[in-house]
Amino acid sequence: AEVCLPGFKEDLCSSVHSGISNNPLIRNNELPLRDYGYGEYIESDPVMHIPFLDGASITVWRDLDRTCETIARVSKKDAETYRRMVAEFKAYSAVAPSRREGGAGADSAPKIPKAGVWQRRMAMSGYDLVSELYESDYMRRANLVCGHFGSVPGGEPGTGAQAFALVTQQLSGRVIPKGGSGTLSVALGRFIEAHNGVVLTNKPVVQLLIENNKCVGVTCMDGSSYRAEKSVVSTIHLKNLINMAPHELWGEDFLEGLEMFQPEHAMMSLHYATSEPPKYPLATGGTISTCEAAIAPALDYYLKLDYLEARGEINLDEPPGLQIVSPSVADPSRAPAGCHTVKIETNLPYGLKEGPKHWDNIRDQVADSLLNHLRRFAPNLTPDKFLGKFIESPLDIERMNPSMWRGSAHAGASNPAQSGNMRPVPGWANYRMPIAGLYQTGACTAPGGSVTGMPGRNAAAVILKDFGTSLEEVVAKPSSKTS
Repeated sequence: AEVCLPGFKEDLCSSVHSGISNNPLIRNNELPLRDYGYGEYIESDPVMHIPFLDGASITVWRDLDRTCETIARVSKKDAETYRRMVAEFKAYSAVAPSRREGGAGADSAPKIPKAGVWQRRMAMSGYDLVSELYESDYMRRANLVCGHFGSVPGGEPGTGAQAFALVTQQLSGRVIPKGGSGTLSVALGRFIEAHNGVVLTNKPVVQLLIENNKCVGVTCMDGSSYRAEKSVVSTIHLKNLINMAPHELWGEDFLEGLEMFQPEHAMMSLHYATSEPPKYPLATGGTISTCEAAIAPALDYYLKLDYLEARGEINLDEPPGLQIVSPSVADPSRAPAGCHTVKIETNLPYGLKEGPKHWDNIRDQVADSLLNHLRRFAPNLTPDKFLGKFIESPLDIERMNPSMWRGSAHAGASNPAQSGNMRPVPGWANYRMPIAGLYQTGACTAPGGSVTGMPGRNAAAVILKDFGTSLEEVVAKPSSKTS
């Protein structure tokens, strides 16, 4: 959306589409979205840059040797460890998915290398594991700040994967869609319309139509109603959806399980139109500008996050980690010639001790503090370089999209209690809801938030099976505008 100034295309939500680009629906062209304007990806290189106040930095390049060179400047031992972890993670991830899928052939699937080691690694906290793997504070902090992009603090158990945040970036990159994230939703809409579907906007659903204990349609805020020929599929956050039908229809177990569903650490998002991208000085001389960068807080900050969250406190004297996204560095179509977009994201409490509405009083003050913190790493971003801005507090993010419940950009915490068959509620992880005729997909369901397309594809497989066909059968059919 052009929220700062005309011609500046800002990604109001996610910018990176690595997940969906590797989804079979795109990778295998199950949905030919390229024909509708989506799917031209830009693989930015460098992938990520992490500067530190003392002038040191770590840069992840697509080339492993080049990445290790930057790590070696802070620790030769860590560069060797990182190279070994890239090889180990590559071998692990090549086998682990086939083991997790289960079903026929699972017992004969290739054995996971160092399976016991990996089991313990993933069960540990990211904090403990980075401290075990790396000797330098730089590598420990670099991994945890990038691992925290998913909004779960690396100090919590079960976040061991965050110790491999730079490794996964090395192997998968951080692809962005040319033209912005909005090209995906536009292409999906065009695809639906080309296949005799209708897309209606500005139609917030306020109630589920129930007949004989079955969901048969929806009623919208403007009073209009729509009946379903086969089923109703929801992406409305379940915390809101349960209020759209009588509670007794959901069942006590489901409602009690959903009562325990927890938000993640909320996001704050700052958008700027600028005349320059961030330029990060390098110890070797010159500067570097990247699509993505991360500003790491002190290592023990990740042990304090849950405490600050519980207290509803913001301590700007100890700034949080920042994710800096400037897609215009690699995609000039995002901004007018010679100009750039800069997005700063971080995690701060939604439930302030003064109440969430207090965000309206402090939003701009907090935003200015975060921007000034970035300027310590990118001093070229002087006030005269800024042409426009659009600031969203955690409360604003929820207002923009109620499915980002309590400012949760990924719908809710992706911790061990809310992942896999525990998401959204144990017993209802198969995309079928307790009310007949109603299915749920989106970030509330496995595998969770971010632009992956996996919740939708998984739900489609379940729904098609219930309709007497299969995803494989539908995909194998020649594309038809009457299908």
